[in-house]
Amino acid sequence: MKQKIVINVPMQSEKGKSKAMKIAVAMQGVSSVIVGKDNDRLEVIGEGVDSVCLAKSLRKKFCFADIVSIGEVKPPPSSNCPPPPPPPCQPYCYATRVYETAPPNCSFM
Repeated sequence: MKQKIVINVPMQSEKGKSKAMKIAVAMQGVSSVIVGKDNDRLEVIGEGVDSVCLAKSLRKKFCFADIVSIGEVKPPPSSNCPPPPPPPCQPYCYATRVYETAPPNCSFM
């Protein structure tokens, strides 16, 4: 089961962001790390990640790391609508010749 861990970490510069990401990626089971829009949230997604150990490792470097939320990653909703029906078939057009009288070169035996 994949889980998403959101940790509040004060990152003032690009150097701080890269340090936090390196610490998070070094943890066992982490598959992706995203820095939030406010540059103070770190979103870690992985399977079997120890959130307390991750927070302790971040506290050693940044002196403050607060676990905001831990939740299960839900797969994107699959569309269960049926496929559209195929377009209607075009009727076949047969060319036929209609003779009102027998052709002149035709002979009956």
